[in-house]
Amino acid sequence: MLLATLLFAIMNVLIKYLTHIPSYEIVFFRSVISFVITLGILMRLKIFPFGRGNRFWLIVRGLAGSAALLLFFYTLQHLPLATAVTIQYLSPIFTILFASILIKEPVHWKQWIFFLLAFAGVFVIKGFDPRVSLPLLGFGVLSAICAAFAYTAVRSVRDNEHALVIIFYLPLSTLPLITPYTIMHWTAPHGLDWLLLFAVGILTQSAQYLMTRAYQIEKVGNVSPFTYTGIIFAIIFGSLIFKETYSLQVILGIALVLTGVLLNFAFVNGYISTKKLKIFVRNFPGF
Repeated sequence: MLLATLLFAIMNVLIKYLTHIPSYEIVFFRSVISFVITLGILMRLKIFPFGRGNRFWLIVRGLAGSAALLLFFYTLQHLPLATAVTIQYLSPIFTILFASILIKEPVHWKQWIFFLLAFAGVFVIKGFDPRVSLPLLGFGVLSAICAAFAYTAVRSVRDNEHALVIIFYLPLSTLPLITPYTIMHWTAPHGLDWLLLFAVGILTQSAQYLMTRAYQIEKVGNVSPFTYTGIIFAIIFGSLIFKETYSLQVILGIALVLTGVLLNFAFVNGYISTKKLKIFVRNFPGF
């Protein structure tokens, strides 16, 4: 999982470096590569690529995932790297909310404390970083919402569909929508751009495979926390490669988001009992 997170972090760096290539065009290249690779594997394994009858939720997964990718890539290009990645980590919170509405998974009222903590972090980031405009913040949050909707759709079909079929529906849904617009508003890549665009597709596919394997061979609770090292990678890469700096207030905001998301994860997976949570709340300043 740590290697998968590192590959995703490198992919984020490449997308930010390719600021002269529109985000929709990067999504197009990524989708083409993912389509070819995934379809090839499905055919080799003799798996029907269009699913077993859950096409509604598979299409929803694809469309929501496409919107999430497009918005996330756009924020990566226009926001500080760690900020864009941090906002994307709100998606688990939205996933829980959607799951409670659409597939009736219960939400404990104490989880709202963690949700508010995470959103407080977002407002701290917005308030103390002039590089974070309200529209860009909105795009980032909307990307997290779309990603959460996609994850919820995946949870609806994961027991009935092969993982590769679920992955395949992302480029399958993206390409018909984004190809005409990309052709009409084409920005020609030059030289190294072609290699970097190809690398984005390969890195994404490799990271998805490694992440899937990690979840297959280990318990979710043992591997999921490693995904949040992506924030550390983003801060390091942003500082070293793009010379980005962060004030103490912004670092505090990032920490609040991570704390809220991780506390929720720990609570859901039984690492924090209700009794311990009550003690924490009583001793927390302001309660």
